[in-house]
Amino acid sequence: MSTVSGPLGARRRIATMLKQWRDQSGESLTEVSKETLISTSKLSRLENAEGKPRLRDVRDLIRHYGKQDTPEASELARWVTAADAPGWWTDFDEEVLHGRNRLDTHLALEAEATVARVYTLPFVPALLATDAYAEAIYREMERRPEDQMGQLKEIRHKRKEALKGRPGLDPLKLVAVTHECTLRQIVGSPKILRDQLDELLIRSHEDDNVSLHVFPFSAKPTFTMTCMYAIFEYADDLEQDLVQIETQAGFWTIDNPDRVAEYKKAHENLVAFSLGEDDSRALIRDIRDSLPSHS
Repeated sequence: MSTVSGPLGARRRIATMLKQWRDQSGESLTEVSKETLISTSKLSRLENAEGKPRLRDVRDLIRHYGKQDTPEASELARWVTAADAPGWWTDFDEEVLHGRNRLDTHLALEAEATVARVYTLPFVPALLATDAYAEAIYREMERRPEDQMGQLKEIRHKRKEALKGRPGLDPLKLVAVTHECTLRQIVGSPKILRDQLDELLIRSHEDDNVSLHVFPFSAKPTFTMTCMYAIFEYADDLEQDLVQIETQAGFWTIDNPDRVAEYKKAHENLVAFSLGEDDSRALIRDIRDSLPSHS
């Protein structure tokens, strides 16, 4: 299976605009195919942001829908060029990116999000993990081979850079809820967990674009608290917000607007039922202090 070779934002904007134009025309994919000589399968891929769009096909569709010399046509041409640009993750080996859960797709969606609303258990949010903590997960849970460790840590570092700054985009805003069991789950060793909890305290206090809440054992169960997920929000109206659910079998994407809205509401409820940021840090600090500093 080939790697997703670049950020998906441009492809998704192209897909949305072409679908809007076809809906406005009242034509079916088959009818557009007959007039443009572009196969229905290729038209479907274009409207579903699958594969790299070709400028020739997009120009033919611009003419077909009578959109020549419009601002939208200029935008489409620019997006086709942007869709061809490689993502930073293409520098890494495919077997590292694919693993068990197609990390490349997740990276492509995360790369252009303006806000990530996440819920995690039994591990801390990936963007807040220390090297030692992440490495323990790669070794002990994912059973990654030793020769992948260097690249996996590089990928994690690149992802975390988004919280500091990105070319052409503001730093990623992270709104994270993590279950209390995450703070108590020994990953690697008590020392590794203690250092990880220190990192959570620092990042949640010093980074204005990071909000961290703990969902405590004392809270009543609520929807979406049983699996890890990320809600990615985008600034461009042509890019639909979506949900990435992480399971043992890999990532599962939800892009239906109604379902995404359900998850947004559920995440709001998780935040509301969780401890406030100060109380969350207090609990993190208490658990950290209960752990041995050397082990």
